[in-house]
Amino acid sequence: MDFLGRVTASLRTHRPRWVRIQAPDSWGRYVRPETGEAAFHVVLRGDAVLTTAGGARLTLGAGDVTLVTGAGDHLVSGGTTVGGRASWPALDFGDRPYRLLPEADPGATPTAHAVREPTSLLLSGVFRLDGKDAHAPPVELPEMIRLAAGPEQEASVRGVVELLRHEAARPGPGDGVAPDPGVDAVTGTLLDTLLLCVLRSWSREHGARTGWGPAVYDPAIGRVLCAMHRSPEQPWTVERLGALADLPRSTFARRFTESVGRPPLGHLTLVRMNAGAALLRDTDEPLSAVAQSVGYASEFAFSTAFRREFGIAPGAYRREPGIRVA
Repeated sequence: MDFLGRVTASLRTHRPRWVRIQAPDSWGRYVRPETGEAAFHVVLRGDAVLTTAGGARLTLGAGDVTLVTGAGDHLVSGGTTVGGRASWPALDFGDRPYRLLPEADPGATPTAHAVREPTSLLLSGVFRLDGKDAHAPPVELPEMIRLAAGPEQEASVRGVVELLRHEAARPGPGDGVAPDPGVDAVTGTLLDTLLLCVLRSWSREHGARTGWGPAVYDPAIGRVLCAMHRSPEQPWTVERLGALADLPRSTFARRFTESVGRPPLGHLTLVRMNAGAALLRDTDEPLSAVAQSVGYASEFAFSTAFRREFGIAPGAYRREPGIRVA
């Protein structure tokens, strides 16, 4: 797996949750991501308006893909809906599909429009992201990433959106008819692929001095990062890592720090701590075995490094794995 693949795999910690929105008239639903979640909206037909809590409005057309990572609560709506209408309810990701008919919306009067063919079709949902994982260089994603439909949109994104459009047209659970087998599984896999495509497209274009752009597209640094994350237990030194990058020690250390935002051994410590946290969370291995698995000769040395990096002892983290390390 290349470095961008590892970044995406580390960020995405749970299966995405989503609903299929079918809306024939004015409609609106609030999206309220939980801490550590990023919302997404894929417009498959028609259009929609995304209104942030601060009042900014973004019109989305068919084929547009939007990832909302930092705007918090926001409204997605369509038709003649006025953004910011407080009476609209929140999306319920347990309800699939989500038919937004006039009589289901607050203040609307039931009309014949309720049986009209939906004019808008969207997939909206959330990814659970964990930006504290060491696989991701310490760079903040922008509050919103929008990949607009059109010739500038990457072919891979267009391809995934088209496949999602085909799956959305198939009957799924909750449609009132026999569902096509595997609709949910295929849609979830495609949404995972879409996240990778969105991050790849953004990383190519963003101009941050440090972070994914330089790290992903620098073959020498990317090679070192993959080795670190694949084998954190190895006795890595700056000399060994520099040799892997085929660079002199001082040149490698400077280039790595400029690209990733931490010096090589500082980033290695974070890699090891996150690997240790995963073992504490997901296994019953004794602390001594966890320490050895991530490159520490003693339980004490691992515990000291873990507490220094995350502000919590390994044992306390194991008892309450829901605590977000910082």
